[in-house]
Amino acid sequence: MWTENVAWQVHHHPHDAMLAIFRKKTRIFASLGLVVLLYLLLALVPERRETLFGFTYVRSTYDWSQHPLRYPISEYTPLPTGAPRSLPPVQYRFTTDPSPEGVARRELIADRRAEVKAAFIKSWTSYKNIGFGYDELLPVSGKGHDVPGFGGWGATLVDSLPTLWIMDLKEEFYEATAAAATINWARTKDTSCNYFETTIRHLGGLLSAYDLSLERVLLEKAIELGDMLYMAYDTPNHMPPFWMDFSKAKKGQLVAGYHDPSASVATSSLEFTRLTQLTGNSKYYDAINRVTRVLEEWQNRTSLPGMWPVFFDMAQLELDSDNSFSLGALADSLYEYLPKTFALLGGLEPVYEKLYRGAMDTVIENLLFRPMTPNQDDVLFSGSVYVTPSTGPYLTAESQHLTCFAGGMFGLGGKLFDIPEHVQIGERLARGCVWAYDAMPAGIMPEVFTLFKCETLEPCPWDEDEWLNGANTQLTRGFKTARDPRYLLRPEAIESVFLMYRMTGNPEYQEMAWKMFQSIRRATETKLAFSSIQSVRNAETVKTDSMESFWLAETLRYFYLIFSPPDLINLDEYVLNTEAHPLKRPR
Repeated sequence: MWTENVAWQVHHHPHDAMLAIFRKKTRIFASLGLVVLLYLLLALVPERRETLFGFTYVRSTYDWSQHPLRYPISEYTPLPTGAPRSLPPVQYRFTTDPSPEGVARRELIADRRAEVKAAFIKSWTSYKNIGFGYDELLPVSGKGHDVPGFGGWGATLVDSLPTLWIMDLKEEFYEATAAAATINWARTKDTSCNYFETTIRHLGGLLSAYDLSLERVLLEKAIELGDMLYMAYDTPNHMPPFWMDFSKAKKGQLVAGYHDPSASVATSSLEFTRLTQLTGNSKYYDAINRVTRVLEEWQNRTSLPGMWPVFFDMAQLELDSDNSFSLGALADSLYEYLPKTFALLGGLEPVYEKLYRGAMDTVIENLLFRPMTPNQDDVLFSGSVYVTPSTGPYLTAESQHLTCFAGGMFGLGGKLFDIPEHVQIGERLARGCVWAYDAMPAGIMPEVFTLFKCETLEPCPWDEDEWLNGANTQLTRGFKTARDPRYLLRPEAIESVFLMYRMTGNPEYQEMAWKMFQSIRRATETKLAFSSIQSVRNAETVKTDSMESFWLAETLRYFYLIFSPPDLINLDEYVLNTEAHPLKRPR
């Protein structure tokens, strides 16, 4: 169909694609508009192929590294100098149990790992056979699908590269690497790309795959993409917009947004830092360092000092009038990257510890809550705070699947900065998400839900009348509503369970993970792969024909790693970006 990626079709099936193009009626061309026609013409320009590092390589037909900057930088901020600090260990010191019980346990875990791998292979094989080169596979209808703003650059293909390597699917890895080497970032039907998503999925995936395999062709393709994404910072104040409009970037007309999600503009520090580390080119680190300095300047000037509002005015570099604060959607990875960037920089840039400590003090005091449950379960959740002049901070006990990453973040910060209390908070948050999984008929927590909260983080008595009068009583006691009951194949809950297992060595987390995996497989599996579902409130689920790339990049990767030997992606050797892509820590 016309909305499919023309460039990919021309590249792989030139004869059929050309026939399809020219059979379209004239009235369709008229409706497309000049911009799309120009991109179509670009897609038909012959690509220059060469052999590079043993692969057939296609260079992007627009070289962003040679594009003149409208707002040039006179001097780039370099990476912090000096030998990386000896940071406290993150990962638990695992030992091998030689007893018969220990051997039996390892065999059991290996069987579970094999089942996770089988789920990945099923998903990948269907993607390869049906949707290869598209951004996603539609796992019910069996079609390839490109996501607007993802460029049609094969998000699932690139996102899956590190998983293929980690699961020792080397033949498939090199097949996917060969395909990735032919991606032309200038070939797209989109007029702009989502800067945040392209950075975490495509750039992060390429850098991670290089760090794992040392295949130089992947780094070369990452540099091409990094040079394109760097142009998002060629704005009057060097702050990036949410959408990177290609035409405006070429004309020097990009400007930062007046009301952009905070995560979208402050979640590139890992990828751009690693790109500078690998290339020696300081421009990437300089770009993200400027955003970090804005975070530092604003941290204690917001209406909830220590945290940043969900939305930023980056165009005027003024605090947005938004007074909402959350670890959930639109803000999450801003906070996640603070301890992770500290680790990737070898502890040589203290600002990230400062930002983390200040933010988490505020989170603990204002956003965390303990749910009221019949069994007084010792678990925590993160809600949202709204600040008004009349009431001050007001906490709503609405939580999200997205906030489940916070358990792992607190654990990592607690380990790196020697804050034992944060590790304990991380465990309570991770176990809260597991509790929410267990509470639903499908065995999976909802996308967005509301709980009854205790007044403090200490136990509070169960109030049956309050629950009966204020809740949807079809839900488990403790839940008030499930405003968005979907499950989108999200990874955040298993992410924190995996991280807490690797940090504490407690095998209970492996049992939690196995129960979660079984529920997800049962609720989401289709003939071809696995699909998002309409509601976790029903044991018999309705599939919604969507399988985002993070299913293979994150969800199944975390499940595989929690059942793998702990030296596979050791947390003292790697830091994982928000798409679960392992990046090598300096030693």
